[in-house]
Amino acid sequence: MSPTIRSVAVLGAGTMGAQIAAHCANAGIPTLLLDLTRDVAHEGLKRARRLKPDPFFTRDAGELITTGGFDQDLDRIRECGWIIEAIIERLDLKQSLLEKIAASRCPGSIVSSNTSGISITALGRGHTEEFRRHWLGTHFFNPPRYLSLLEVIPTQETDPAIVETISSFAHLRLGKNVVIAKDTPNFIANHIALYGLIRTFEVLASGRYTVEEIDAITGPALGRPKSATFRTVDVVGLDVLAHVARNLIERIGSASEAFRMPTFMEEMQRRGLIGEKAGHGFYERRKGPTGETEIYALDPMSLEYRPQQKPKLGVLEAALAIENPRERVRKLFNSRDRVGDFLRETLAPTLVYTARVTPEIAHSKDDVDRVMRWGFGWELGPFELWDAIGIREVLAATPVAPGVPAAEPPLDIAAVAIPPLVQPALDEGRHAFRDGRLPPARPELEILRSAKDRQRVVKRNAGASLVDIGDGVLAVEFHSKMNAIGGDTIQMLNAGVTEAARNFAALVVGNDAPTFSAGANLMLLLLEAQEGNWEEIDLMIRAFQRATTGLRYSDVPVVVAPAGLTLGGGCEVTLHGDRVQAAAEAYIGLVEVGVGLIPAGGGTKEMLARAVSHLPQPKADLLPFVQRAFETIGFAKVSTSAPEARQLGYLRDVDGISMNRDRLLFDAKMLALERVREGYQKPLPPKAIPVGGEGVLATLNLGIHLAWRGGRISDHDAVVGRKLAWVLAGGSLPHGALVGESYLLDLEREAFLSLCGERKTQERIQYTLKTGKTLRN
Repeated sequence: MSPTIRSVAVLGAGTMGAQIAAHCANAGIPTLLLDLTRDVAHEGLKRARRLKPDPFFTRDAGELITTGGFDQDLDRIRECGWIIEAIIERLDLKQSLLEKIAASRCPGSIVSSNTSGISITALGRGHTEEFRRHWLGTHFFNPPRYLSLLEVIPTQETDPAIVETISSFAHLRLGKNVVIAKDTPNFIANHIALYGLIRTFEVLASGRYTVEEIDAITGPALGRPKSATFRTVDVVGLDVLAHVARNLIERIGSASEAFRMPTFMEEMQRRGLIGEKAGHGFYERRKGPTGETEIYALDPMSLEYRPQQKPKLGVLEAALAIENPRERVRKLFNSRDRVGDFLRETLAPTLVYTARVTPEIAHSKDDVDRVMRWGFGWELGPFELWDAIGIREVLAATPVAPGVPAAEPPLDIAAVAIPPLVQPALDEGRHAFRDGRLPPARPELEILRSAKDRQRVVKRNAGASLVDIGDGVLAVEFHSKMNAIGGDTIQMLNAGVTEAARNFAALVVGNDAPTFSAGANLMLLLLEAQEGNWEEIDLMIRAFQRATTGLRYSDVPVVVAPAGLTLGGGCEVTLHGDRVQAAAEAYIGLVEVGVGLIPAGGGTKEMLARAVSHLPQPKADLLPFVQRAFETIGFAKVSTSAPEARQLGYLRDVDGISMNRDRLLFDAKMLALERVREGYQKPLPPKAIPVGGEGVLATLNLGIHLAWRGGRISDHDAVVGRKLAWVLAGGSLPHGALVGESYLLDLEREAFLSLCGERKTQERIQYTLKTGKTLRN
């Protein structure tokens, strides 16, 4: 029988171990964090609290972690269903600790190692058969809160039921996307990634490209994170990278020379230029003469730093305008310029090597693609890149030796050692490995994409679509730039409510994009304000208010599924769902004050209604509750996680949180169907929302005045603050009263229109549109 995991022990409170413990606590799991002594473990947890990005969802998440020492507390692991060894990467030390774990654990508990490359089979030797059945590797990626990949590495003796238990627990509770890897050196992800990195380092060592140029090529243009190559290496640490390389060189045999770092990087390590933790690596931050931070980049030839230079690679600018990542990569790879030369010299051999080793290290090509997507944030995995470029094109572009560029067309693949995995495709005359896209790892993932592939789009315009996602549930998918909310989006929200009421049981509002919605279409608003089209703006606000209230009072349950940035109007849509199923990494906030406005799509009304709903009794003092809503909106507070969004009032206790982003729409659909089974009845608009009138307004305005006098806010901040206070106090009422929802919506709209007419608000909007930042004028 598979064990039930109710608590976890993490042994090793270093950077990785402490963050694994933090993420277990994020998931609500009681966690025991041990190190050599209680003091060492306590210090490790303190260091984790100071890390950026923050490994904890909320400040109080760490309360679920108990610290202790191997010397006094090791017997406490008997209480834990899963014990994770996460100490330094040394075989002898890990084996010694595992002996102590074996003597202290409860039989039936699962034991795993977080090693990034040591053989799991070798670590488990010498232990009892019962221990070996419950023993496996679990390779988390750093930082574990933000990277979804977990490589699970069973041995030949690991009980398959234990593999399934850990895989399901990691997927459902920790939000991990699991790939089962073979017990080979450095498993899948680090093996392939390191090969590609070494090819990149070799090109840098040649002096033909700068650090900045390579980062420009290997970032978003290639479908990879903004940190690209060298910013990522600085975060990981050159010393860590060198350790992974040494491990491969020692264990991989004939191909070991392919993993030797260039000489200049050995010298970097000797000088301590190992990355951010040392203060300098491939980049270095310095204080400028006026206190601003200046970025310097390393010259690999001299190992001296020079001011960062903006790369001049014209083809990249053109490529970034291509939305389809496959088309973009193909264009860059085939370009006959320095960008194309770089990719043919580095990416092509990496893809060929990946195809060669895949049968040894992974169970399928799909697993390899998923590992690189989930572990390193690639838009396209290696075999997806093969398919995007073309099999013959990749082979023809592959250098026959390091540093030797491929020949110019016509294509000639005779000189390339063709991997056995590739040969069948060539023999059959195929240009790609797959007929279509990478299939989802589980049926419940990518349900929106699957529905669209099955031609289940009910209606569509430029801003959004209605998609039948099955089982009687309709989805509204936003797909404008940054999913900004404009007339098209509002039209489709209304159409979704109408269509769902006629032909479906429930409605879900969500999408697969990194950003749920960055807010309203500010450009359209600015143009109307500059032209003085106040009636048009009034109609726009009324339309948005009708759309959000339409979600709230729909005939069928509406579940909103935010993930990533959920700002301004996106937050207001979220606030008006019957229920919300939020991704754990949802950054939700009403940020309108940053552009000199207040929320007017029902956001101000809703935050007030939520705040005063917590009144302990009808005649209790309103001010502290209204003050909370005022500060949340007035300071444009944005949650750093869904649990924090609950603390800020953007989510309610009845709303759900999905630890796994890829499950979000499936979870939202299940929640919607649960609301149907519960016998959903649409609510009636509230007619008795308490407001404080002039008494509350005077107190709020006093606080604004004192902040202005103290220089903490600008003149225009005070103007916006007073408008917000006026709405939250209930307008010009001489005393406290009970008001209806429509009354507060009218106040919102009036305040919003008034602020649109302010020159400084228009300046703020213009500045934000131009720079993406806020202007404090």
